[in-house]
Amino acid sequence: MNDKLRSDLLLLLAAAIWGFAFVAQRVGMEHVGPFTFNTFRFLMGAAVLVPVVHWRRRNGHAAPWRVDLRRGAILGLVLFGGASFQQWGVVYTTAGKAGFITGLYVVLVPFLGMFIGQRTKARTWAGAVLALVGLYLLTMTGRLVMSLGDTLVLMGALFWSIHVLLIGRWAPHTEPIRLAALQFLVCGVVSGAVGLPLEQPTAEAVAGAAAPLLYAGLASTGIAFTLQVVAQRHAPPAHAAIILSLEAAFAVLGGWLLLGEILSVRGMVGCALMLGGMILSQLEPRRRRPPVVT
Repeated sequence: MNDKLRSDLLLLLAAAIWGFAFVAQRVGMEHVGPFTFNTFRFLMGAAVLVPVVHWRRRNGHAAPWRVDLRRGAILGLVLFGGASFQQWGVVYTTAGKAGFITGLYVVLVPFLGMFIGQRTKARTWAGAVLALVGLYLLTMTGRLVMSLGDTLVLMGALFWSIHVLLIGRWAPHTEPIRLAALQFLVCGVVSGAVGLPLEQPTAEAVAGAAAPLLYAGLASTGIAFTLQVVAQRHAPPAHAAIILSLEAAFAVLGGWLLLGEILSVRGMVGCALMLGGMILSQLEPRRRRPPVVT
């Protein structure tokens, strides 16, 4: 198996893990509040990466801690915003809709990038229009209003977009696994500081949410991120984003298989348009080969 194929398979696995995590989030919310869920989820994710950070340090991947600490703290706070709105929103919407609305960060990123000097190409505008039309079909009611859950998840997508932009700027100049562990740690601690006194979870409630917490913490937060980092050593960002955007499709599949969620025909068309917009926004034009002179 060559490196490119291996990378594609790892990215596809990461997308599947993240997509099915929306099911775990909905099930977990039957037992604990959103901040409590995120507290355990992200602290477990940080714990999973600690051995990896230690192994990379012992194998010559050490880097100064000072810059990583500052950037990890900022990323952790942004992550807290995205995860909190998303986790709160899934209480009031379906796993499939939450997955597709969250996936809008793929088209939001280049638009926000315009404010820091990044150019937005024509295909990105076209992808955004497709995604917004799909979002309307998927989430809007007859009164032209979004539900509370859809609105909260969309606000979370804005934070995810900021998070992606910051990662893109900082990750190439830092130790990525350590940066991930730090941001998970900060997000988990802040979630706990807010959620534990506000929601006052009981040991029985946390035990009831153990299975979805383990999946979200170990698989979705810890393992899937590591798969992405390893895979993108051999996959360009645009190529990787196309595969990772399938997270939304896996969210719908998970909601259908495990929760019995059913989308209307209108909702399915909306999903298809959103996925098309996500993919279109990431496509790169084919380079013309120079003519062969004989």
